[in-house]
Amino acid sequence: MSRFEKMKVVQIGVANFGKYRRDRLRESGLFELVAAYDLNPEALVICQKEDGATPVGSYEELLNTPGVEAVIISTGAKYHAEQAIKAMERGLHVFVEKPLCATPEEVYLLLETQCRTGLVVGVGHTDLSQDPVAKTIKGLLDRGHLGTIATFEKTTAHCGGLKIKKGDWRGDPARNPGGMLFQCGVHSLHELMYYFGPIAEVSAMMRYDVHTTGTADVALCHLKFSSGLIGTLNACHVTPYRHTLSLFGTKANLYRNDRYFDEGTSLSLQKLSESDGQEMMEPVTLMNGEDLCGNLRSFHCAIREGGECSPSLKDGARAVQAVFAAEESSRTGKPVPVKTID
Repeated sequence: MSRFEKMKVVQIGVANFGKYRRDRLRESGLFELVAAYDLNPEALVICQKEDGATPVGSYEELLNTPGVEAVIISTGAKYHAEQAIKAMERGLHVFVEKPLCATPEEVYLLLETQCRTGLVVGVGHTDLSQDPVAKTIKGLLDRGHLGTIATFEKTTAHCGGLKIKKGDWRGDPARNPGGMLFQCGVHSLHELMYYFGPIAEVSAMMRYDVHTTGTADVALCHLKFSSGLIGTLNACHVTPYRHTLSLFGTKANLYRNDRYFDEGTSLSLQKLSESDGQEMMEPVTLMNGEDLCGNLRSFHCAIREGGECSPSLKDGARAVQAVFAAEESSRTGKPVPVKTID
């Protein structure tokens, strides 16, 4: 079977972020969406019109669709583990959105099922090897332009927690651990590990009394990496939009500022002065070649040619393991080791 031959897939959850994923499936040119299931009948009508996918009445029926190779799971994280495991047990590859799953127990069930079945599991984090901003930062680090990284500060914030409605799974602390740290902080953790390797330990404090969601409104985390690097990750679910990263090095500092959602990113470099002069800021030109479909292309390639896709199940697991450690640290008031994923 050709690497570039379209793969027949089915999808559960086709509205909201599911629509974004359908757009990327279509854009990649590598997938044919043949059937779909969603609790919203109107979303299924739109999906059929846009993608030609046959609506079905249940997830069970979706998994029984003949001739398909994979399931795209674009539901809430509360459902990811159960749905992914059911798909793998049917012999189907899985592409599942982030966050990977909601509990430590689910992490090991997913890993065990993949190991036993030998199926490919891709996770909807960005494939950072195909992201211009991440590639530019990684290149500066690898070439030593910043010197030794002393520490970093990462902030991820928006007002999504103020919009959580009664009955929404995002308002359930058992299924949304850490609030914004779980919802969007996993992206930050995935990015930081791309630059700096595994996280060894987390110390965290969380605040639950700003809003009435029941989940953490604020999470302040101190991260210690296996390399010895330390830094902070702050996640807030009840304020205006803010996504930044500051890297502090012995030769230069690097500042990342993400404008509102998809409005672009700026990078600035502040070099250490060789004299006592002013330490000037200069813009950094980003690498070319953004590929929003990179994770789907990698998923398709891993199924057709073998190997592990990027981001993989293990990548998604590493991100949520750090969240679970942070939540435990917040409860106990003690640093918590992050369980390793080999």
